[in-house]
Order: sequence, then structure tokens, then C-alpha cells
Amino acid sequence: MSTVSVIIPTYQEAARIERAVRAAGAWADEVIVVDAASPDGTAPLAAAAGARVLLAPKGRGVQLRAGAAAARGEVLVFLHADAELEPGAHAALLRCLQSPEVLGGNFRLVFEGASLSARLFTLGNDLRRRLFRVYYGDSALFVRREVYEQLGGFEPLPIFEDYAFIRQLERHHAGRTAYIRDVAVRVSARRFEQAPLRTLLSWAVLQSLYSFAGVHPERLARYYADIRAATASSAQ
Repeated sequence: MSTVSVIIPTYQEAARIERAVRAAGAWADEVIVVDAASPDGTAPLAAAAGARVLLAPKGRGVQLRAGAAAARGEVLVFLHADAELEPGAHAALLRCLQSPEVLGGNFRLVFEGASLSARLFTLGNDLRRRLFRVYYGDSALFVRREVYEQLGGFEPLPIFEDYAFIRQLERHHAGRTAYIRDVAVRVSARRFEQAPLRTLLSWAVLQSLYSFAGVHPERLARYYADIRAATASSAQ
């Protein structure tokens, strides 16, 4: 049976990290939290909840890379701090990986809440994954360790580190990815709840600039920070 390591990158997630660690620890063989020196006490809370805690420079690509390097599992699962896999995730994952041609994949993404925007974003993500095989790290990306290492792991990018890796994974000639739909990963709708249209449009522009115009993530990260700040201010 494959051993599973869950890796959670964090920055200022004190309000959520204990629940995230305990939920992942209920089924994973180890939970690693890679914190970027959060001033709110995220790291000690994660350790108290049972996680192995590492410190790394701020940046999801750098943090994910550090966590993967320290992980002991044969399967790596990358989770966000505001994400929680439904019961049955471990069994579904191992069932999926019984097929040697499966290199990795992700889970169906469900945004929490009864709002129309949460339902539409949930539907949109499902359709995009099924029709175009496009998905991101918030959907509980998993990959066999040997495949991760063959692909060189996550690049130390400020944004799109997940999409850059996923594109390599999808193009890998040695097998295929799997989409687990019968078990979902439930994610907070906090990123778009207050300004769904602005968030969707902004992300679509950034995605297009990265994927089609070849703009480097280092440049795009400045605009991403502005977008997050504007979204947060609209909620006040």
C-alpha cells in the first residue's frame, strides 16, 4: 500500500490551519506544513495539531518544493490551508493509483457556501477539468513521488507554479492523469465571494498573459497582489 504525504503551504493561516492539519492527519501518513514565517502563529498551531513544520521563504512554489523534498511518502498530495478533502479521499486515492498508468491527478473542487457565485465557480471548474484538462493546485493535486522527481518538481514561481507543473504532468508520455469526482475537496469561497466577476475577469487576463503571451510569472505577480488587495478592500 502506498504511503501518502500531504503538503500544505501557509502564510497567516492561524484561523484555519489546525482544522486543516487534523482533517488531513486523519487519513494521511504524514502532514507537512511549510510556513513562510507567519507573524500570526500559524507554525506553532500547525505543530500542535500534529504536522511536521518547515520554514521557507514566502512563495507557494518555493514552499511546495521544500515540502516535497522533505516528504517521505510514495504519493504526494498538495493541499491549500482552506481546503479539506471529504471522507473517503484516502480510499479513492489508493483505488485510483492501483492502475500503474495513473501518474497523478486531482479531485473535484467544490466551493463552500450556498451563494450563486460558489455554485457557478464549482460548476465551471468541473467543466473546465473534464473538457480541457485544466485545473490548479486548489483541487488537491496528487502525484507519484517518482513522477514528481522526473518532472523536476515545482518551479520557484510566485504564481502559476501549480499550472506550470500540471501542464508538464498532463504532457508526460509515460501515463495519464485521473480526475476523482466521487470525492470532492471543499474549499473556501473567500477569494471571490465579495467580487466574483472582478476576480474571474482578472484571473482570466492573468492566465491569458501567462499561457498565450508568455509573460513571466514574476511580472504577473505584481498585478496578482493588486487584485487580491482590491478584492479584500471591497469586502470591508
